[in-house]
Order: sequence, then structure tokens, then C-alpha cells
Amino acid sequence: MKTLTLLRHAKSGWDDPVARDFDRPLNGKGKRAAAMVGRHWRSSGLSFDHVVASPALRVVETLEHVASGYGEALAPVWDRRIYLASATTLLDIVHALPAGADRALLVGHNPGLEDLILLLVPDSGEQLLRDEVEAKFPTASTAQLQFDVSDWSAIIAGGATLSVFVRPRDLDPTLGPDQD
Repeated sequence: MKTLTLLRHAKSGWDDPVARDFDRPLNGKGKRAAAMVGRHWRSSGLSFDHVVASPALRVVETLEHVASGYGEALAPVWDRRIYLASATTLLDIVHALPAGADRALLVGHNPGLEDLILLLVPDSGEQLLRDEVEAKFPTASTAQLQFDVSDWSAIIAGGATLSVFVRPRDLDPTLGPDQD
């Protein structure tokens, strides 16, 4: 059994005059949401054997704030391929996760993360959480997928069960849309 947790970076600031999208920092709402997500992970007992993340500034800052709420550093492997990656590229990264890791965390961006979930979780009508992800996978959201495989390379489209989908607004309504 392999468990893959996906985290979309927290809300970033569009009003910051950075030259590149890659360098956009989190805004205040994003910082609060990331710390809340970390606290939720800690209270839920989530743990990870391996963490891989985009090196974009908003992901780096998301992980810093998640770690403050989680109570420990997450020590990611930074992988530039995750930055604005397609679902296919993200699946290649998942296939290459270390064999000894049973619980991995992948931190990145949309639309790739949402598309990866929709690729891996079958659209069977029984997956209500999948329908929620399909409607929107907001910033700082967590999705946890489980696979009945012994090796990451055996993961195929439609082979996942989506066991967790948590948005920041599920944890604190002030972190929902149109709030700062």
C-alpha cells in the first residue's frame, strides 16, 4: 500500500512587483492557511517518508508555514520539474519516488495537481470527494490518495482511492474565498 499526499501551495500575492511568476511570495491569507494546514496534519497524525516539492518561492514559503503548524520541518527534495507541471510529468515524478517510501508528499501547483487527482481517481460516481476536487482544488488544499500497489512505478490512471480532501476553508471559514 502506497499513500500519496498532494498539497497545492498556499495563496500567493499578485500585488507584489516580482519580475517572474516563480518568485511570487505568499500573501497574509496564504501564510495563515499554510500554518493551519500544518496544525491539521499534526492533529490528524499525517506523516511522510519522502517529500518532493517545486522550488518556486510560494511553495518554499508554504512549506515553511506548514512546518510551523506541523511542529517539524518537512525536508523536501526540490524538483524544478514540478513547477507548473502537467499531470503526466507529475505522474513520472510519482513513478520515480523511492521504493522504501510508503507515504510521500508532493507539493506543487495547479492545474497539474488537480489534473493528477482526476487522472488517478476513477470517475465512478462513488467518489464524492473526487467531484469536489473537480469543482476546484483551491490553494493550500490537501488531497490524500491511496494505492493498492507495492511500488510507485505500478501506479496507473484510475488506480487510486481519494481518502482525504481538505480545503483551508474546511478548517477555518475565514480562509475561504473573498477573505484576506
